[in-house]
Amino acid sequence: MASPDPLEDPTRLRLTALRSGLLQLHKTLLDSERRTYENDVEKVTSSSHMLSLLLHDPFFAWLHELSELVVVIDEAMDSRERVTGDTANEMVEQSRILLIPDETGNGFARRYFEALQRDPEVILAHARMRKILTALG
Repeated sequence: MASPDPLEDPTRLRLTALRSGLLQLHKTLLDSERRTYENDVEKVTSSSHMLSLLLHDPFFAWLHELSELVVVIDEAMDSRERVTGDTANEMVEQSRILLIPDETGNGFARRYFEALQRDPEVILAHARMRKILTALG
Protein backbone atom coordinates (compact mmCIF):
# COMPACT_ATOMS: atom_id res chain seq x y z
CA MET A 1 0.00 0.00 0.00
CA ALA A 2 1.44 3.39 -0.98
CA SER A 3 2.06 5.95 1.72
CA PRO A 4 -0.14 9.05 1.58
CA ASP A 5 1.12 12.03 -0.36
CA PRO A 6 2.60 14.42 2.24
CA LEU A 7 1.47 17.36 0.16
CA GLU A 8 -2.15 16.27 0.60
CA ASP A 9 -1.92 15.50 4.32
CA PRO A 10 -4.52 17.75 6.01
CA THR A 11 -2.29 18.29 9.05
CA ARG A 12 0.63 19.40 6.88
CA LEU A 13 -1.70 21.65 4.90
CA ARG A 14 -2.86 23.28 8.16
CA LEU A 15 0.72 23.83 9.30
CA THR A 16 1.71 25.19 5.90
CA ALA A 17 -1.15 27.71 6.04
CA LEU A 18 -0.23 28.66 9.60
CA ARG A 19 3.45 29.04 8.73
CA SER A 20 2.69 31.13 5.66
CA GLY A 21 0.42 33.47 7.61
CA LEU A 22 2.94 33.88 10.42
CA LEU A 23 5.72 34.62 7.93
CA GLN A 24 3.62 37.30 6.23
CA LEU A 25 2.83 38.85 9.60
CA HIS A 26 6.50 38.68 10.60
CA LYS A 27 7.54 40.47 7.40
CA THR A 28 4.96 43.19 7.98
CA LEU A 29 6.12 43.66 11.58
CA LEU A 30 9.75 43.67 10.50
CA ASP A 31 9.10 46.33 7.85
CA SER A 32 7.17 48.41 10.36
CA GLU A 33 9.87 48.14 12.99
CA ARG A 34 12.55 48.98 10.46
CA ARG A 35 10.73 52.20 9.53
CA THR A 36 10.38 53.10 13.20
CA TYR A 37 14.04 52.29 13.85
CA GLU A 38 15.17 54.39 10.91
CA ASN A 39 12.98 57.26 12.05
CA ASP A 40 14.03 57.11 15.71
CA VAL A 41 17.57 55.71 15.72
CA GLU A 42 19.50 55.47 12.45
CA LYS A 43 19.24 54.52 8.80
CA VAL A 44 19.70 50.84 8.02
CA THR A 45 22.45 50.81 5.43
CA SER A 46 22.35 47.25 4.05
CA SER A 47 20.82 43.81 4.32
CA SER A 48 23.72 42.66 6.48
CA HIS A 49 23.22 45.67 8.76
CA MET A 50 19.53 44.74 9.08
CA LEU A 51 20.38 41.11 9.84
CA SER A 52 22.83 42.20 12.51
CA LEU A 53 20.18 44.43 14.08
CA LEU A 54 17.66 41.58 14.02
CA LEU A 55 20.05 39.23 15.73
CA HIS A 56 21.64 41.58 18.25
CA ASP A 57 19.77 44.84 18.79
CA PRO A 58 17.29 44.91 21.69
CA PHE A 59 14.99 47.09 19.55
CA PHE A 60 14.13 44.02 17.45
CA ALA A 61 14.42 41.34 20.15
CA TRP A 62 10.67 41.14 20.66
CA LEU A 63 10.26 39.67 17.17
CA HIS A 64 12.31 36.62 18.14
CA GLU A 65 9.32 34.98 19.79
CA LEU A 66 7.42 35.00 16.50
CA SER A 67 10.50 33.82 14.59
CA GLU A 68 10.97 30.96 17.04
CA LEU A 69 7.38 29.82 16.58
CA VAL A 70 7.92 29.63 12.81
CA VAL A 71 11.09 27.59 13.43
CA VAL A 72 9.17 25.15 15.64
CA ILE A 73 6.62 24.69 12.85
CA ASP A 74 9.41 24.20 10.30
CA GLU A 75 11.09 21.59 12.49
CA ALA A 76 7.83 19.69 12.95
CA MET A 77 7.19 19.70 9.21
CA ASP A 78 10.77 18.63 8.42
CA SER A 79 10.74 15.82 10.97
CA ARG A 80 10.77 12.23 9.80
CA GLU A 81 7.93 11.66 12.23
CA ARG A 82 4.42 12.29 10.95
CA VAL A 83 2.98 15.43 12.53
CA THR A 84 -0.16 14.62 14.47
CA GLY A 85 -3.36 16.62 14.52
CA ASP A 86 -2.75 17.27 18.23
CA THR A 87 0.63 18.80 17.48
CA ALA A 88 -0.89 21.01 14.79
CA ASN A 89 -3.66 22.05 17.20
CA GLU A 90 -1.03 23.01 19.80
CA MET A 91 0.83 25.15 17.28
CA VAL A 92 -2.36 26.89 16.17
CA GLU A 93 -3.20 27.56 19.82
CA GLN A 94 0.34 28.85 20.52
CA SER A 95 -0.10 31.22 17.61
CA ARG A 96 -3.46 32.43 18.89
CA ILE A 97 -2.01 33.10 22.33
CA LEU A 98 1.10 34.82 20.99
CA LEU A 99 -0.94 37.15 18.77
CA ILE A 100 -2.97 38.66 21.60
CA PRO A 101 -1.86 42.29 21.84
CA ASP A 102 -1.72 43.69 25.36
CA GLU A 103 -1.31 47.37 26.15
CA THR A 104 -0.25 46.60 29.72
CA GLY A 105 1.68 43.43 28.93
CA ASN A 106 5.38 42.82 28.45
CA GLY A 107 7.55 41.62 25.61
CA PHE A 108 5.85 40.54 22.44
CA ALA A 109 2.29 41.30 23.57
CA ARG A 110 3.12 44.91 24.45
CA ARG A 111 5.24 45.64 21.37
CA TYR A 112 2.64 43.97 19.15
CA PHE A 113 -0.03 46.23 20.64
CA GLU A 114 2.17 49.27 19.94
CA ALA A 115 2.79 48.19 16.34
CA LEU A 116 -0.97 47.77 15.83
CA GLN A 117 -1.55 51.29 17.16
CA ARG A 118 1.12 52.80 14.93
CA ASP A 119 0.85 51.07 11.56
CA PRO A 120 -2.24 50.32 9.44
CA GLU A 121 -0.29 47.65 7.54
CA VAL A 122 0.17 45.76 10.81
CA ILE A 123 -3.59 46.01 11.46
CA LEU A 124 -4.27 44.49 8.03
CA ALA A 125 -1.70 41.74 8.55
CA HIS A 126 -3.21 40.98 11.97
CA ALA A 127 -6.69 40.74 10.41
CA ARG A 128 -5.38 38.35 7.73
CA MET A 129 -3.74 36.22 10.43
CA ARG A 130 -6.95 36.14 12.49
CA LYS A 131 -8.81 34.86 9.39
CA ILE A 132 -6.21 32.14 8.93
CA LEU A 133 -6.46 31.11 12.58
CA THR A 134 -10.26 31.03 12.35
CA ALA A 135 -10.09 28.85 9.23
CA LEU A 136 -7.65 26.49 10.94
CA GLY A 137 -10.15 25.86 13.73
